Amino acid sequence: MPKLQGFEFWSRTLGGARHVVAPMVDQSELAWRLLSRRHGAQLCYTPMLHAQVFVRDANYRKENLYCEVCPEDRPLIVQFCANDPEVFVQAALLAQDYCDAIDLNLGCPQMIAKRGHYGAFLQEEWDLLQRMILLAHEKLSVPVTCKIRVFPEIDKTVKYAQMLEKAGCQLLTVHGRTKEQKGPLSGTASWEHIKAVRKAVAIPVFANGNIQCLRDVERCIQDTGVQGVMSAEGNLHNPALFEGRSPAVWELAEEYLDIVRQHPCPLSYVRAHLFKLWHHTLQVHQELREELAKVKTLEGVTAVNQELKLRCQEDISRQKEGEKPSGGLPFFHWICQPYFRPGPREGSKENGGARSKRALEEEEGGTDVLSKNKQKKQLRNPHKTFDPSLKPKYAKCDQCGNPKGNRCVFNLCRGCCKKRAFREAADCPGNLPLLNIEG
Repeated sequence: MPKLQGFEFWSRTLGGARHVVAPMVDQSELAWRLLSRRHGAQLCYTPMLHAQVFVRDANYRKENLYCEVCPEDRPLIVQFCANDPEVFVQAALLAQDYCDAIDLNLGCPQMIAKRGHYGAFLQEEWDLLQRMILLAHEKLSVPVTCKIRVFPEIDKTVKYAQMLEKAGCQLLTVHGRTKEQKGPLSGTASWEHIKAVRKAVAIPVFANGNIQCLRDVERCIQDTGVQGVMSAEGNLHNPALFEGRSPAVWELAEEYLDIVRQHPCPLSYVRAHLFKLWHHTLQVHQELREELAKVKTLEGVTAVNQELKLRCQEDISRQKEGEKPSGGLPFFHWICQPYFRPGPREGSKENGGARSKRALEEEEGGTDVLSKNKQKKQLRNPHKTFDPSLKPKYAKCDQCGNPKGNRCVFNLCRGCCKKRAFREAADCPGNLPLLNIEG
């Protein structure tokens, strides 16, 4: 059967999916995908997988894809981060029989993506991206798709999207934020950029950004003309978002825990999901936040979840008796509802673009501007410093930009060093035992 492309792929293979759950590291695992599908999601992505690790590590493949095969979990798109055409295609070939498409992550804005040279930090390397998409389009039996972030300029974003389409991308997800817009500096996603891309390409487009409820989904489709809408944060706080419901938190939390018992995943994933679901309630019953953070078993998590449910039911009873909540906390904290991230402080924008959180920390230098995570680290170790000038500098691989191996005489990382070793061994097999491939 010939490989479907573009709109035919979207309508036939993906069933014309409009409600999409985003790829989320450690958060869009099988159990969460199944919960989301039960409540209106029509298409899900796996968490971002590292292509190089996927190729070389059989356990990584098993833990993240092979052992999670489930007939209910389709259609499914597997997302990889990569910066090498050959490695990307090798990983995709190993995954293509377990999914309906392969997605290339070009949207991750985090520091780990900058260090690893992938995600949104490839968006200026158009020649490399063309080669990656073209090779995948030629070699794979399933379509290749991309998830991108926008440039500040609409024109450049449109040209970027058209380049990916020409290379062979069959579906494009556009997150309407730049790579600098993240964390507390996220701001509002630009639907204008998304609308311009949709008008300029002849492949299906999904929109990502500013989706907190079903009304947002409908408005986004109407305003931008996209084929579907992807949700990440909104889905984590309310998995029933695509149903247009805001059920009691314990209803979805208990359903999720039941699914986890059938399809186990690391406890850290479960705990993170419950922190999101119970976000507003944990502001009211803060002592249970500590309990949830400390538990070491699924049974312990279930017990904290049950206690939160009981506390909420008590709060509901008191409200019915006319008692008002104190402290300006959420009145109906026990229902699934969006979390609106506080915006950057006044003066955090310069020349129309938000400065990074790191830049603000360096400028003001106090713990009051450190991220919550860094403040926790400083509490555990008062002598810890976050001064970037004091951090060790690592030599980079000459080929891919990853940290260079300490023992590699060719200034390469471990992966590139191994490739060189095997290439040389192919030319002269007797050399293989003599080569240093430890990186």
